[in-house]
Amino acid sequence: MDALFNVMSAFGLSASAGLNAYLPLLVVAVANRYTDMIVLSKPWDVLSDGRVIAMLVVLLFVEVFVDKIPAIDTANDVIQTIGRPTAGAILFASNSGVVGDVSPVLACIAGLMVAGTVHTAKTVARPMVTASTGGTGNWAVSLIEDVLALIGTILAIVLPVLMGLFVLIFLGLFGFWFIRRRVQIA
Repeated sequence: MDALFNVMSAFGLSASAGLNAYLPLLVVAVANRYTDMIVLSKPWDVLSDGRVIAMLVVLLFVEVFVDKIPAIDTANDVIQTIGRPTAGAILFASNSGVVGDVSPVLACIAGLMVAGTVHTAKTVARPMVTASTGGTGNWAVSLIEDVLALIGTILAIVLPVLMGLFVLIFLGLFGFWFIRRRVQIA
């Protein structure tokens, strides 16, 4: 049962990383360092090193700030096309709890796919927000994304099955939409 909880938690954490790369990493690092709610095994326990936590705070501050500015947020999304899926891979592999039983490469791929899918949905939606609001709505949408990333991260830690099911439903709906759109274009 613990393995199921850990995998569902990993799905939720990597989905949250698709919205904000550094917020879930920071929450997991702090939770591992100061609580027993998350236990990271080697080599992932390096996340809870004080220097890594400090760097995550700086990176989080930069991402939160630049993601509120029209045009710069689009550039940030392009840059984060690498960062968010990578954070998702790290979070999935470090929290799945089954990395010892399943190939770490498979766990990383799962995290990349989950975070990458959420990041893609965000990146596709953001220019529409900019165009429809003249850029004035970007800060609000970005703030909502940050709050959702925080709530998703906390739910993934506290109620992993609920968060895991939510992520699986989202991925299914996004996949259905994507396939349907491809069929309409063809």
